[in-house]
Amino acid sequence: MKKRIGIYGGSFNPIHKAHIKLAKVLLDEAKLDEVWLMVSPQNPLKRQSDLLDDAKRLQLAQLALQNEERILACDYEFRLPRPSYTYDTMQALTADYPDYEFTLLIGGDNWQRFPQWYRHDELLRLYPIVIYPRQDSPIDAATLPPGVRVVKTPLMNVSSTEIRQRIREGKPIGRLVPRVVADIIKQEKLYL
Repeated sequence: MKKRIGIYGGSFNPIHKAHIKLAKVLLDEAKLDEVWLMVSPQNPLKRQSDLLDDAKRLQLAQLALQNEERILACDYEFRLPRPSYTYDTMQALTADYPDYEFTLLIGGDNWQRFPQWYRHDELLRLYPIVIYPRQDSPIDAATLPPGVRVVKTPLMNVSSTEIRQRIREGKPIGRLVPRVVADIIKQEKLYL
């Protein structure tokens, strides 16, 4: 039986406790062996001034997950052509890890934009897709195509944008991010 891996992509800028909690819930709800947090490289077409460089975001994610079982921070997309399209990532993963079965994990907000994704029809045909609920992005499970399902996860009302804003305003972030992440952000004066 193939090892079942969930691919949970994002900028993780920075990684926070809700990302980790969601990954834990998805392990069980989607019946996965592991969840790989795919740290997405900086998209040259969408310059974001407060996006930390790839290596730093990966380091923070790896440190945040160092005591988590079955949840890994992954730099796989760093080695792929850019901009990185999910279809290309999933195809490359499938070629490099033929003994694994990959499931795409996306939020309800991304599902609503899914028809605009590069080769979305091929993603639907080739990979199971698990959708987790997001605030203000309702999903009607009855309208989902075969191979796509919604799982029950708590709504996470934490965002990396909010965390970056709190840092700029000098507000505490300790309840939102793992301690090791908060410590490095403070020591290295990140996001200021």
